[in-house]
Amino acid sequence: MGWGADRWRLYRLIGGEALRMVRGAVLRLGARPDVLAGARVTGVVIAPHDLRTSDATFADDIYAGLFVFSGRSLSVSGRSPFDYAPPSPEWADALYGFGWLRHLRAADTALARANARAFVGDFMAGRGDAALARPTAVAARRLIAFLCQSPLVLEGADHAFYQAFLKTLGRSARDLERDLRRTGLPQTRLVAAVALSYAGLCCEGIQPILRRATRVLSRELDRQIMPDGGHRSRDPRFAMELLLDLLPLRQSFLSRGVDPPDALLRAIDRMLPLLRLLRHGDASLSHFNGMGATAADHLATLLVYDGALAQPMMHAPHSGYERLEAGRVVVVADVGAPPPMLASARAGAGCLSFEMSSGPQRIVVNCGLPASGPELRRLARSTAAHSTASVADTSSCRFLAGGAWWGEARAIDWLSNRIGSVVLSGPREVRAERTRDGQAHVLAARHDGYAAGFGLIHERRWRLPADGRALEGEDSFVREGKSKDKGRLRTHEVAIRFHLHPGIAVRGRAGDGLELATPQGEVWHFEAESDEDALDVAIEESVYFAGLTGARRTDQIVIYVTVAAAARLRWRFAMVDVRPA
Repeated sequence: MGWGADRWRLYRLIGGEALRMVRGAVLRLGARPDVLAGARVTGVVIAPHDLRTSDATFADDIYAGLFVFSGRSLSVSGRSPFDYAPPSPEWADALYGFGWLRHLRAADTALARANARAFVGDFMAGRGDAALARPTAVAARRLIAFLCQSPLVLEGADHAFYQAFLKTLGRSARDLERDLRRTGLPQTRLVAAVALSYAGLCCEGIQPILRRATRVLSRELDRQIMPDGGHRSRDPRFAMELLLDLLPLRQSFLSRGVDPPDALLRAIDRMLPLLRLLRHGDASLSHFNGMGATAADHLATLLVYDGALAQPMMHAPHSGYERLEAGRVVVVADVGAPPPMLASARAGAGCLSFEMSSGPQRIVVNCGLPASGPELRRLARSTAAHSTASVADTSSCRFLAGGAWWGEARAIDWLSNRIGSVVLSGPREVRAERTRDGQAHVLAARHDGYAAGFGLIHERRWRLPADGRALEGEDSFVREGKSKDKGRLRTHEVAIRFHLHPGIAVRGRAGDGLELATPQGEVWHFEAESDEDALDVAIEESVYFAGLTGARRTDQIVIYVTVAAAARLRWRFAMVDVRPA
């Protein structure tokens, strides 16, 4: 598939989004009356339990006027945070989503409650940027937060504030119900359906919305949650956040004496085991397709619902993830094709990338997605930010992004603002197979992401012995079709990267093999070889975007090889020693 095919795909995407926008405008003019037309919230019956952990020290920061969201901070100096321009779009989403109210609730003081009422009152009074508060996903998160934290906000409130709060809940539910009929983005529809289900269960006066919201919720869960428990976006972070909402929603159905929909129960049962597949010994998830830093306390809370002694699944063919485990070593690999286009706004070009850990220490990682920053996020989604192979410094996926592609910069910017920087094209055929070699686990996979542009197929094989003291790998590049320049077979430069966790200390010279020392005292030896030519192995700088405190400098091992007709090379990580940490 060449650039021409991508161009026509872009045009179809622009046409489809324009048609969807026109259809939405027509619906606004001639749509049937809303389900909630004339209805108003008369009370809050129950407050759902918020599974996201809270920290009272954040309440102290907020009281001091410091708001830290998505890796960015803003000091408001005694004013309302809604009076300032947000430092990043992600920061704005967090502010207007109001999930941070749970930290004020954790403080459990009269001052924290007064602060919460003041901030909610500022928002209800119209302070802030209405355009930043309006996106469907932000409005859905805000409605859920208001319902979960209603005891905090309403305790000690006067009658006027109480009525204004109920009016805000009703208006939010009506807006989300309209959005639910118009939005075409699958994740947005799902989050809106979850929020409306909460509203129908928790609020008196708008119960008619519950039947419609439950119907949409069931349909979207069946469509978007795959048989192995993964979400269609292949984004572990979205799956984790969704579960943090679905589990309390299930309990809210039971609290109101309403049977939870079967689709909700099926989704929860399927999704929890997949999180264990992606989990490493440091209690964090693998950095694939939108996953950044893991809130370990949130993950631990979720896994309690799956049973403390539950075993992780090893094979997720629909989600495109595989897990190898032996001794102390865990290897998690991405062997899946890109997600559907409208669900790919956070997906990375990391096909055949992997992460490796020994006990609680990550060794080989992907860079992970930073908390904010469009340029950094584009970099983190590239193939070069993953522990896999890239050809000629290009990614195996092509993304929709602003720029001067074919002169359609304005159209691309407009489309990106509506649906995000989705994957336009990528590997179409990805195959994976698990076998056993004696007592060793073997995983082999291949993808055609570089076939159209370079005529190359990338194949990778992992072998993990039963004792877990080594990981053996093999990368092959096979010519598919003709890729010639004036009668000569074209050659391509290939870089095979192994990004290392910041905690790993690298010793030795690349050409003589490398020692990788972990903080726990383990020493691993890395070496690579090829039957055809001598390999160029280098240690280069890298960036670990998924650190809990933000981006951190780290190292990467890079193997450079020139591929003409074909190439094959082998590499190996072997534990050679355990020294005092």
